[in-house]
Amino acid sequence: MSPSSRTRLAVDIGGTFVDAIAYDEATGELRLHKAPTTPDAPARGVLDAVGGLADRLDGVEAFVHGTTLGLNAILQRRGADVGIITNAGFRDLLEIARANVPGQYMYDFAYAPPPPLVPRRHRTGVPGRIDAQGYEVEPLDEDAVREAGRLLVEEQGLRSLAICFLHSYAEPAHERRAAQILRDAYPDVSISTSTDISREYREYERTSTVTLDAYIRPVLSDYIGALEGRLSAAGLTRPLHIMRSGGGAMTADLARRAPLMTVLSGPAGGVVGASFLARELGRDKLISFDVGGTSVDCCVIEDGSPGEVHEAGIDGFPLLIPIFDIRTVGAGGGSIAWVDEGLLKVGPRSAGAVPGPVAYGAGGTEPTVTDAALVLGYLDPAAFLGGDMTIDADAARAAVEEKLGGPLGVDATHAAASVFRVLLARTVGALREITVERALDPREFALLAFGGAGPLLGPMLAREMGVTETVVPQVPAAFSAFGMLMSDLEYEFATTVLKPLSDATLAELEPSFADLESQGEEVLSVQGVKPEDRTLIRRLDVRYHGQEHTLGIDLRDGDDAAAILERFHEQHRARYGHAMPDGGQILTLRVRAVGVLPKPGLRRLDGTGEGTPEPVGSRPAFDFAAGETVPFPVYERSTLAPGHTLPGPAIVEEGTSTTVIFSDQRLAVDVHGHLLVSSPEADQ
Repeated sequence: MSPSSRTRLAVDIGGTFVDAIAYDEATGELRLHKAPTTPDAPARGVLDAVGGLADRLDGVEAFVHGTTLGLNAILQRRGADVGIITNAGFRDLLEIARANVPGQYMYDFAYAPPPPLVPRRHRTGVPGRIDAQGYEVEPLDEDAVREAGRLLVEEQGLRSLAICFLHSYAEPAHERRAAQILRDAYPDVSISTSTDISREYREYERTSTVTLDAYIRPVLSDYIGALEGRLSAAGLTRPLHIMRSGGGAMTADLARRAPLMTVLSGPAGGVVGASFLARELGRDKLISFDVGGTSVDCCVIEDGSPGEVHEAGIDGFPLLIPIFDIRTVGAGGGSIAWVDEGLLKVGPRSAGAVPGPVAYGAGGTEPTVTDAALVLGYLDPAAFLGGDMTIDADAARAAVEEKLGGPLGVDATHAAASVFRVLLARTVGALREITVERALDPREFALLAFGGAGPLLGPMLAREMGVTETVVPQVPAAFSAFGMLMSDLEYEFATTVLKPLSDATLAELEPSFADLESQGEEVLSVQGVKPEDRTLIRRLDVRYHGQEHTLGIDLRDGDDAAAILERFHEQHRARYGHAMPDGGQILTLRVRAVGVLPKPGLRRLDGTGEGTPEPVGSRPAFDFAAGETVPFPVYERSTLAPGHTLPGPAIVEEGTSTTVIFSDQRLAVDVHGHLLVSSPEADQ
């Protein structure tokens, strides 16, 4: 089947499945297809998923892709062999780092930091120095740069180089000249410079960031090239867009030049979709709860906007890139459960797509969360993935009983229930980091549950945290891909300034803002965005004198220093519970360049559900409210219409996802077809 001329496609690669979603702009119809992830050839899994929606791609209007390929390359240490060129005397910066111990290891006297991605023999320093004000103290030794290239490329055979010099955020001339020398000498070698990614201070963090960029650049470049070729052969004529970690999308060509911006693009799609839904549904406070095969990703959304940070970390390596403030727990549907010295543990190890849970019959021998869900009766083996996948529920039960129940001294049902209790405890901890620890009450938020296992776990988590409402959107298993359809083209530019917040400083910084805006206009122009569809947003990172970290303040027309400082005080008071009488200091200037793209609207469904819908069957399942196994009526989601309500316990199936409602909860269907799971007390 070929898509219509107004079809938009989005694809999200997860650790277990590839989700593809097609949206017909003319009819508002959403169609979903899932295919197993193919780790050995990721592009093949994408084409398998897309092929379930369309034979040819000639009529596709837009194609957006989110991938965790770069992230997995970092986590699994499967990136390129990288060489680092820095200032003479600073080749050991990665080992020295911040010379601190992470909080979670504060009392672990055996703690040892993870080894750097780049061994010492692959790092070299060259003479040359820029000071903190951007003035040249010592000229760059160009012959030393050529010798460094010969050592790293010709002698050691490296094909990816990272360049990071001291204070280059203030003046990047030395970095740019070194990069040009190396590109001229070795045109086939990948070159990453720190100031092309981040013009911010903190040398260690900037060095780590450019190193990660160089580490994944060849991997992403090869993958994007292979994917573009296969999509073109299938008839795609529109540009391929890649989701950014901080929201928005960029062209595949730009993603090749800034691969690190895509490192968390998969979870970002879910956050963008959740923000869109929060605005459309009028939910001022929403928590996105994305449960996939390998992880749970959570993000707080207030007034339709997700939390953002400009410094994050992956597996202990810091990043200086704009990114959504997402908390990730290494536990999902494919997470392995095991008993360690009498204690039940769940994740972060995952069975992934290969071999997968025991029930898949593909060689897995260790019980997973999916196996536990089958034991508890939440999943129908005959209807898994709409019946397209054969499931062995007996093998799942046997594995849970042998590997978990026996060591714990309980039967398979109680062992499986304990798997979910442990998973919930870990998830609650992550949610508390972004709610309670920031003076936010999670009971005032609605929970948006999506991902393949989100609708199953969401009502459980809501009961645990006292959240009064859980929203299950349309096509929850591919909601992250749906969120990608909501994306604009976005890119952010920044530079460190370190100046006091005053009216004189604001006037002085105008040329710097103009320069950043010029860079933004250029990028949007390259991506083919019309001038009338471009938006440039100015932001200041402000802090009190003596503070380490900052808060971002968006600028408004007519702002003076007093107005900016007052908004900073308000934000500081909301975040930390207090404000100080001190003046402010500007650390960083930022400009976000946005190219607005057309988006599908939120469709209202025709018809009204009257009476009580009829279940299609019933099966015994474990009720966490009652603490025992009871009969659960089973409903098909396609038979539920706006206005329908159901008392718990109940199970709602839709092929690629299952929603579980317990006996102290009830379900209602809104005008858009979303499932709203709440406690009866919530309305009293």
